[in-house]
Amino acid sequence: MKRSFLLLCTVLLVLGCGLPLCTYRLTCASLDPAASAPSGERSPAASSAAGGFAGDSTVFLLEDRSTGQLLELSRRDYLIGAVAAEMPVSWADEALKAQAVAAHSYILYCRDHCPLPGGGWLAADPARRQVCLTDPVLRSYWGTDYASRYARLSALVEQVETQVLCYQDAPAAASYFALSNGRTEASQNVWGSPLPYLVPVDSSTDLAADNYQYSVTLSARQLQSLLQTGLSLSADLSAPEQWFSAQTLTPSGYTASLSVCGQTISGTALRRALGLRSTCFTVTFHSGSFCFTTRGYGHGVGMSQWGAKAMAEQGADYAAILAHYYPGTTLQG
Repeated sequence: MKRSFLLLCTVLLVLGCGLPLCTYRLTCASLDPAASAPSGERSPAASSAAGGFAGDSTVFLLEDRSTGQLLELSRRDYLIGAVAAEMPVSWADEALKAQAVAAHSYILYCRDHCPLPGGGWLAADPARRQVCLTDPVLRSYWGTDYASRYARLSALVEQVETQVLCYQDAPAAASYFALSNGRTEASQNVWGSPLPYLVPVDSSTDLAADNYQYSVTLSARQLQSLLQTGLSLSADLSAPEQWFSAQTLTPSGYTASLSVCGQTISGTALRRALGLRSTCFTVTFHSGSFCFTTRGYGHGVGMSQWGAKAMAEQGADYAAILAHYYPGTTLQG
């Protein structure tokens, strides 16, 4: 159960940011607003941090997915590593600060909803540059630019290190992803469980982002294999033009469901099975091949990182960015 939860929380980030998300039934439970934090005494790692959010931690616990080891990182090292994994260091200051606060809030939410105490709050894979990068990975990744890039991120993190995005005085599940279709998605349309601050908001500046629209072509045989492996569907190669029917869309324009080989499949499930960049997609069939055209990149819930970048470039500070993408939340610390 603990490992499933860690993988789930990682999946929320990984698919969201274009890294490769898993069992959504567990998501419904873990994102339930009524769920309470584990009872009993917290470990020293989860002790309050003076001068900031009362429920903050000074040590952050992550499970390394590659080695299975438990990583203990200082708050600053975690935030620097998380921002470095999610955004280019060259992006605007206020976007990077918004990312730091979102990552901080999200991992505390995972800590408070972790089913078993004493283990990692979130799974990460530093070696593959996913979720959080440790200092040795940063040194290798940045090379001769390490000193200047570390100094830049460290200075920005220092400005927001103690700040946490909260809803009703508890850390918010401040999920984030790379790029929307122009509007973010409601959490219940992706993970089945609504949260009052993970609701659709405008992110129309995403339309101007790099690779906003992306197409991938699969032969009928390739797609048949993926449908069988990912969804246990048997696709008839003699009639591939009949595999897909019209989609049902969510209010934000993402695929809620569609008929695939005579079965109703959610857009999220098909995206996962085929490795699509987004559930905002169209599919066409021509000359024995299928073309999937996606708009955006990631699950679409919470903060669009490209949208945060655009807002920062237009003069918004990190607090305004967070308030836009997580309405109803407050900054504490």
